[in-house]
Amino acid sequence: MERPCVIVLFGATGDLARRKLLPGLLHLFEAGLIVDARIVGTSLEDLDTEQFVKLAHEACLEFGKAQVSEEQFARFAGLLTYVPQGRGPHALAAAVAEAEAAFDPSGPYVGRLHYLSVPPKAALDVVHQLDEAGLVERSRIIMEKPFGTDLESAKRLNARLHQVFEERQIFRIDHFLGKEPAQNILAFRFANGLFEPIWNRNFIDHVQIDVPETLGLEGRTKFYESTGAYRDMVVTHLMQVLAFMAMEPPTSLAPDPISDEKNKVFTSMRPIDPNNVVRGQYAGYRGKDDVADDSDTETFVALKVEIDNWRWAGVPFYLRTGKKLAEGARIISIAFKEPPLSMFPAGSNAGTQGPDHLTFDLADQSKMSLSFYGKRPGPGLKLEKASMQFATHETTSSGAVLEAYERLIYDAIRGDHTLFTTAEGIETLWERSVPLLQDPPPVRLYAPGSWGPNAIHQLIAPHAWRLPFERSWRGVSR
Repeated sequence: MERPCVIVLFGATGDLARRKLLPGLLHLFEAGLIVDARIVGTSLEDLDTEQFVKLAHEACLEFGKAQVSEEQFARFAGLLTYVPQGRGPHALAAAVAEAEAAFDPSGPYVGRLHYLSVPPKAALDVVHQLDEAGLVERSRIIMEKPFGTDLESAKRLNARLHQVFEERQIFRIDHFLGKEPAQNILAFRFANGLFEPIWNRNFIDHVQIDVPETLGLEGRTKFYESTGAYRDMVVTHLMQVLAFMAMEPPTSLAPDPISDEKNKVFTSMRPIDPNNVVRGQYAGYRGKDDVADDSDTETFVALKVEIDNWRWAGVPFYLRTGKKLAEGARIISIAFKEPPLSMFPAGSNAGTQGPDHLTFDLADQSKMSLSFYGKRPGPGLKLEKASMQFATHETTSSGAVLEAYERLIYDAIRGDHTLFTTAEGIETLWERSVPLLQDPPPVRLYAPGSWGPNAIHQLIAPHAWRLPFERSWRGVSR
């Protein structure tokens, strides 16, 4: 990034800023990706720049992934300024103008990037503050989820955003798509003659996207009571990953063609049938702060998604996510169809360990596994499952991996919408969700530390859930 820019970080003292954004900006700076930049922090906290720099230093020491010397941080600290929200929009405008004054006025300029790390109810207030401060022109904004809670609220939110910003200026962030392995799906699909021809209903039996979490909702129950697992995770995360998996080849890997193909997937989805959904709630959720004793909010959801197009007709996509489950993972698992006829004798183990699978682990480092049957060494014809595995950390370029927020901030600065969600896509997903939101199935209790309600096995039958794995990743990879 040779052209300068000003990054305005709203909610600069909040949890997301301390855990991800400030350490991420430091990493981008150290990597030489935002060398000529200025960062203006703002929040409700009445701090000065010196205090903010101290907060940023502590955050980077606690949450940063790499060791940073005092000298290195001192260089980064020179980019930071802070203005409290209480001073009003004109003080913010003055701070941005002062930051821009450090740049060569005759040189190239990217513009401003406003990161709205604020509660959902405060987002539109910040948008109007930017308008009042005159900070809309030459600007882009990054919006955090949720992007509405149903079709009508999403339309209202987008309409009010578009009163101030054009759609091309808005970057709706989904950190799942910023992860290296999510982007690797595009490379894997479209760069390999081995897999591209079989990426369709003729060879793929079903697909699973599984994002269990071990954490509960302590401290977030008030937010969850107004959303639930479907609104919080499925629309904003799992469906976006599904689109990368299922989209047609774009005319190019430019942002607009990719967004067009993702939106076509959403348009091709059947409306979500409540009969194809299992909602759950972990025992002990009710009765917590801000939770009614008869709360119907789901902390777990599993569902079957069907896509009515030529490539995927008849191939079910199973999605599952929830809190306080047995493991924390982010897995895409593709089950291939089994041979139509087995010529192997009884007792050979052919077909006994399920179909062949291609598995993507959506951790920060790319990991993939292709499982298949092979002959067990020795006399006779006994088969066993084997796998070919890949992990980014085993390559010489593993140190170049950016964390999700780092990659997405960098893309937004460059104006690259490839990994971001559009207003059209969000509204289409909410439209497909109408039957479920209007008539949700009842929540079923599940024990913390389990894999969710037992009804999930009827949902996926005659198949089986891929997690927990029968085999482990090789070393720290699989």
